[in-house]
Amino acid sequence: MNEKSVSQATDAVPEPSAPSAADPTTGATGAGAGGPAPRKSRLALNKGALTAVLAPVIACAVTLGALTAWTASGAAGSPAEPTLVDARIMLPSNPEATAALFNLTNEGGADDALVRVSTPTKAGRVMLSRNVHENGVGTMQMVSAASLPAGGKLEMSATGLDVMVENPPPMRLGERVPFVLHFRDSEPMRVNALVVRPGS
Repeated sequence: MNEKSVSQATDAVPEPSAPSAADPTTGATGAGAGGPAPRKSRLALNKGALTAVLAPVIACAVTLGALTAWTASGAAGSPAEPTLVDARIMLPSNPEATAALFNLTNEGGADDALVRVSTPTKAGRVMLSRNVHENGVGTMQMVSAASLPAGGKLEMSATGLDVMVENPPPMRLGERVPFVLHFRDSEPMRVNALVVRPGS
């Protein structure tokens, strides 16, 4: 009689149930390992993807803006445009040689170069030269061309790049001496250099 009662009591014990959707002991919310990702992870993923997409778009927009501004200025694709700013020739201190100085700008959209200078006067050789100082000694070197970059300038000085004129013609202060500037790409330019004192 007692054995039967024990058996019946054993059969009546309920089996443990599965955790509920909000079981406080497990902290689970009903989503298993294969369930949907938490909301916070999705937001972080979307933010990273958006940044990766926007970065090249912003870079392209900046580049396009720069190109648009350059095109609007009228320089894009235009040829070189050498323009004379100043032309001087030093009154010779001796009859053998003197220097002429030409300052130029290039308002075009392409690079150019000054490759030669000539004069219709009865002078000797006319050539581009540069004064170089090494170990306290100054020497003169011939230059085959002087660059004139797009949107840039070419400046000459008595201590740097100049045009050496051998056996210059007789001249006086304030006179004008004609020269022709020859460029790599642009048409030759006829100019008149003002006779000034050395160092002016």
